[in-house]
Parts: sequence; structure tokens; C-alpha cells
Amino acid sequence: MDKWEELQESVGFTFENVGLLQEAFTHSSYVNEHRKEKLNDNERLEFLGDAVLELTVSDYLFQKYPNLAEGQLTKMRAAIVCEPSLVEFAENIHFSKYIRLGNGEEKAGGRTRPALLADVFESFIGALYLDNGLKNVIRFLERVIFPKIDTGAFLETVDHKTQLQEIVQRDRDVLIQYDILEESGPAHSKAFEAQVVVNGQMLGRGEGRTKKQAEQNAAKEAINKLLHRK
Repeated sequence: MDKWEELQESVGFTFENVGLLQEAFTHSSYVNEHRKEKLNDNERLEFLGDAVLELTVSDYLFQKYPNLAEGQLTKMRAAIVCEPSLVEFAENIHFSKYIRLGNGEEKAGGRTRPALLADVFESFIGALYLDNGLKNVIRFLERVIFPKIDTGAFLETVDHKTQLQEIVQRDRDVLIQYDILEESGPAHSKAFEAQVVVNGQMLGRGEGRTKKQAEQNAAKEAINKLLHRK
């Protein structure tokens, strides 16, 4: 089994055009050192993959969070498709071992360079879209990205109180109440403790330098409890 067969087995998809898959993992430095082979680097596929990734992630967030405002959806999407997240996704499926690099780039540590890894992930999405279609891109993301969204990994990017409301009101109407339990400290350095009560049940407590911050932290704790419970 060569490395391209191994990669297809790893991602769970067979490519009709294996050349597309190879192109997705070909860095410009490799092309420059193999000019006689007339290869293409992955930059055009990266351009396409970036757009496909934004579309599919946007659609998933739109369906999953019907009550989130446009600004909050935008923040969450940005956190999912940003370089650090793409690098993590690429590392989780061991993409770095398949990248074709020029000798100079290889010696310079290009195989672990974050920007390069993020680009390869996007170019792979572009290649998968062209060869396997949008449905299989979504199937791939259902394994690699969407489960992480479902665990609440990107909740930090949205307002916790809004997010809590979205979670508990998904199936029914509920009463959410915030109470300030304690206020302490001098006027210039106050501390507050808040709790959030959902239908009479205390789900979270939080502290903060302002009432709003304390309420946000209480909502965050409640969200963690609810997600863990599921």
C-alpha cells in the first residue's frame, strides 16, 4: 500500500482522481524542486477549500443554533475555521506525514509549520469537494469538526447567557432567572457572585468583578453541566 492509498483509507474516501489528492498535499517548494514533472501546488485547491469549509460550517451552525444572532454565528464560525483550529484538525488526522515538501522547506521544519498545515487542510477539503462532492465533504466534517462543535468547544466565542437560553429552550419554554447572591469588597474593587436558576433548579454559579461577568460565568457553568449531562 503506497502512502496515497493509506491516506484514502485513513480519511475514509476513495478518490477517482488521485492526482487531485496528491495536488492537495503538494507545497510550492516541492513544485519548484521538481519542475520537470510539471506539477501543480495546492494553492488553488486551498482557495476552493476555504470557501467550501465556510459554507459547510456556516450551514451546520445555522441549523444547530436557530436562535443565535448573525454576529454570534460569525464569531463562532471564525473560531472554527481559524488557523489554530485547522491545524488541530489536520494534526488529529495526521495530515503532516503526507505533505510533499521541497528539501529546503523540509529542513526548515515546514512539516510542522502551522500556516502550512492549515493550508493543507483547506486544500484537502477542496480536492474532496471536486472529486467526491459536497455530501462527502459533510460526511468528513461529521467525523472531524462537527463533533467538536457539539461538545461546546467553541462556546467561548459566544455570549454564555444567550447560549444557555438556546440550549434549554430548544425543546420547550423555560424560565431562566439570574440572582446576585453576594456583593463584597470596597467600591473600587467589588466582587459579585451570581447564580442561574432554570425552572426552579439552580444550574450554575459564577463570580466576577461586575454583575454581568458573574452572570456570564454562572451561565457558563450551567452550560458545562448540561453538555456533560448529555
